[in-house]
Order: sequence, then C-alpha cells, then structure tokens
Amino acid sequence: MKSLFRKKDINVLINHASPLKRTLKTWDLTFLGIGAIIGTGIFVLTGEGALTSGPALSISFLIAAICCGFAGLCYAEFASMAPVSGSAYTYSYIAFGEIIAFIIGWDLILEYALGAATVAVGWSGYFVNLLDNLGIHIPRVLTAAAGTTPHVTTYFNLPAFLMVLIITWIISMGITQTKRVNDTMVIIKLAVIILFIACTVWFIHPENWHPFSPYGLYSHHHGVATGIIPGASIVYWL
Repeated sequence: MKSLFRKKDINVLINHASPLKRTLKTWDLTFLGIGAIIGTGIFVLTGEGALTSGPALSISFLIAAICCGFAGLCYAEFASMAPVSGSAYTYSYIAFGEIIAFIIGWDLILEYALGAATVAVGWSGYFVNLLDNLGIHIPRVLTAAAGTTPHVTTYFNLPAFLMVLIITWIISMGITQTKRVNDTMVIIKLAVIILFIACTVWFIHPENWHPFSPYGLYSHHHGVATGIIPGASIVYWL
C-alpha cells in the first residue's frame, strides 16, 4: 500500500527530462492559449450563459476569469518548481504519490478526449450548416452520433470524424508545423471576432439590459440553476 503513494523526486525528474528540443516560444504559447480559449465554445456557450444569467453574463465572465487566473498562477508555480513535461500528472506525482498521479493521468486523457469531441461536434454543426447554405447536403444520418438529435435518425458524425483525423495528421507532422497552423488559425479567429464586434457594436441597445441581473447571484428557475454563479460555471469551460 505504501508503494501506491510513493512520490517522485524533483531532481530525478529533471535529470530524466525529455531530450526533445523546445521550439515553442512565448508568442507560440500565447497563441496556443488564445487558440484554446477562442474555440467553438465561445460561440456556443455564450448564448447558453446568457440564458442562465441574463445581461449579468459580463459579471459571470469576470468571475470565471478570476478563477482562471488563480488556476494559471498554480500551474505557473508548479512549472517553475518542476520544469519538466507531464503537466498535472507530474505535479500530482511529486505532491501526492503514484496512485493519485495515475488517476489524474487518466482524468487528463478523459478531459482531452471529451474536449476534442465537443469541439469537433460543434465545428461539424457549423460546417454542415455552411454546406447547406451553399446547396451541398450531407446525409443527415452522417451528421451526428446515434440518438443525439431528437426526432432525427443519425448514426455517425462524419465531418467531426474527418476533422479529428486532419488535426491528428497535422500534429503528427511535428510541433513546428503544428504551431504554424495554430498561429494561422488564431489570427483568423481574432480577425473574425474583431470583424463581428465592429459590425455589431452599433446594434447594442442598453435598454435591453434591464433588469441587469434577473436571476440574482444564484437561484432556481423552473428547476434549473440560474444566476451569475451558474453562468460563471458555464463560461468557465470556454
């Protein structure tokens, strides 16, 4: 039982650090973070968050940002303490022991798998809608997983599957090629958001912000948690 909680020594980890060349610079890491934030979620979950907290969604974003800042500070401290690869797996191995690190490692795999699947499905919905507007129709049975679309027979999400394969192929080419693709995509994302803001800022009507916080800090509305705090929990996933 004692061996299950044995911890890794930081010096041992540093001595066995990966010999791979570090090619990601500050600019690349910044773009990597922005790329992870500005994904499908920011275009989908923002609407859900607005339904949950109303115009006070801006406060929800502020609370989520503060929580993200604390998490970032924790990761920064861990990274300076143990400057090796492995992320939360390595940090938990040092702090808590092998069994906790084993659980955290599989949690990370589950997190990234579900996150990638969610983004792929969201992208697929936009892509299928774009093709429909262009007069190109993909069979509905190939646009979603079985049982995920009410009253519609579906079996497999082909666009999402193909996108995951393409991204996997790009990643397999190496980190240099991957960061170039990521930087390009982030620039496009930022341009789209700036264009959206520039075109829609004139349609803001402050009179629609009343009441600013219709559900308060936390409440239940028709059996569903609503308010600023539940809204923050939704947008935190972004």
